[in-house]
Amino acid sequence: MHFKTLVSLGGLSLLLASCATIIPPGTNIPVSQPDAGAAAQPIASVAREPLPAPQQNGDGTSAASLGVRRGPDIGELAINDKDASAALAAFNTSCRSVIWRKDVSGLTEGADWREPCEAAKSWDGDAVNFFATHLVAVQVGDGRSFVTGYFEPEIEGSREKIAGFDVPVYAKPDDLLTIQAEDLTQEDLARFNVESVSGKTVRGKRFGEDGYTLYEDRAEIENGSLEGRGLEIAWAKDSVDFFFLQIQGSGRLRSPDGRIMRIGYASQNGHDYTGIGRLMKERGLLEPGESSLQGITAWLRRNPKEGRKIMHENKSYIFFQELTGAGPLGALGLPVVAESSVAADPKYTPLGAPVWISMDRSKPNGMWIAQDTGGAIKGANRFDTFWGAGERAKAISGGMAARGSALLFLPKASVERLGL
Repeated sequence: MHFKTLVSLGGLSLLLASCATIIPPGTNIPVSQPDAGAAAQPIASVAREPLPAPQQNGDGTSAASLGVRRGPDIGELAINDKDASAALAAFNTSCRSVIWRKDVSGLTEGADWREPCEAAKSWDGDAVNFFATHLVAVQVGDGRSFVTGYFEPEIEGSREKIAGFDVPVYAKPDDLLTIQAEDLTQEDLARFNVESVSGKTVRGKRFGEDGYTLYEDRAEIENGSLEGRGLEIAWAKDSVDFFFLQIQGSGRLRSPDGRIMRIGYASQNGHDYTGIGRLMKERGLLEPGESSLQGITAWLRRNPKEGRKIMHENKSYIFFQELTGAGPLGALGLPVVAESSVAADPKYTPLGAPVWISMDRSKPNGMWIAQDTGGAIKGANRFDTFWGAGERAKAISGGMAARGSALLFLPKASVERLGL
């Protein structure tokens, strides 16, 4: 996942505390040639207006309870065949998981995906026609969408601790526990600084013989609380680079001799994610034009002492594992794909579902497949687009903050059961 899953780094996404992911990025990643070290300039586009919002059917904590209405025919969406073909390939890959996965959005059941997934296996015709034949567009809630971007970073690192490489990359500690909410006492909740836990699990560690408490936060870990335990799987050269790799949730470490080690999300310390870009903007630290990933990074480098304190305000800390094989995996347990995969909130978007977005900038417009999740990718029609690796991907992701409308594509069986 984007917090894992990867957390997104779109320009305003950081300012608004976003993040997929943490979400690990995808396979077959095109490594592009370096462009300028700045966010890509957006090309303006006119977003399609959403349909009128449906009547809300419940408390709004899932897509089904928020309300869903049938969308337009696919022919009205001007989807090109190249875009649809890439989405169809990613959809076909997702079919390995979606049929067996429980959908918490309330929109689909696993069996609903059997018919379109069987058709996708042998489909050799027009890809747009596949979606028109086997799936139906629907709008969740008011359809208004916010989209950011993420990428797979590559930073300088080493498997061994060598001169100049002294930022530890930690594996998951064995005392980091996933704790069932019902096992927490009132004393435990007080140590977690909450009155109750609405979710089913929290992360923490033992406190005494029977209690639990918070795990160490970022500042404690970076100040050496895990030293001497043999948890280092590698060493990064630069703390700022590693901070943003943690936000992405996975990445590549490039050693001085050119060898590449790919690392991905293993766990997280249980503390909430805080977007430092938002904090910096609120405090007046960012000049006009500095609100992108590139601008924030430049400020942290110019102000190392203050920057370290600000980074510590994001108490969330990611632990890693070495990745081998096809590449980083998304929340479906399958590789995510550059320019085809998005991170989404599974309460509002069934993982594996095709997503069509129309934004006020042209780059992200078109068909995507929901294959990942993100720590700050929350709510209906909130998506984090994955752009691959390299400087081009970084430039696009670093300034991605787009608004517009979104539609999901669901199996016909789901649409019939929803009464649409």
